[in-house]
Amino acid sequence: MTRLRTAIVFAGLALAACGGEEYGDLRTWVKEQDKMQRPRIEPLPEVQPYEPFLYKADADGLIDPFRPRKVDQVKTPNARRDLEDKRPKEALEAYPLENLKMVGTLAQNKQIYALIKAPDNNLFRVRAGNYLGQNFGRITEISDAAVQLKELVEDGSGDWVERVATLQLQEQ
Repeated sequence: MTRLRTAIVFAGLALAACGGEEYGDLRTWVKEQDKMQRPRIEPLPEVQPYEPFLYKADADGLIDPFRPRKVDQVKTPNARRDLEDKRPKEALEAYPLENLKMVGTLAQNKQIYALIKAPDNNLFRVRAGNYLGQNFGRITEISDAAVQLKELVEDGSGDWVERVATLQLQEQ
């Protein structure tokens, strides 16, 4: 039993010696850092007061971003005539232009035709002067790579304007 008591006392002394100060190395490092010279921090720059800009129509040719403006387009005074035109609609006027695909060209008797594929997989032969798409598009030119047409569209202010559209050759 004496041996057991001696062992317990010896173990207690050993544990007491190992305890030491908790985070002693960290506290030493912090004290060393406090003694070091600190860098000088520049003060923040002074904030300039906001000066609003007054937009004028004649202010150095600048455009007023708050006034609505139109993109330059060719106005067609009689553009509405196609709406009231009594001509029969062509088959390709039933489809939006973005759903039509140009798949090739064909030359016959010195006349160039474009081959247009509709969404229902029907193939149509068209030439300059034919109508295409739902915006009253009339074909103006056919080349090996594209079909150019002029469409009549209504802009945001209710005016009818002409715009040029192109249907590119779709290679498969």
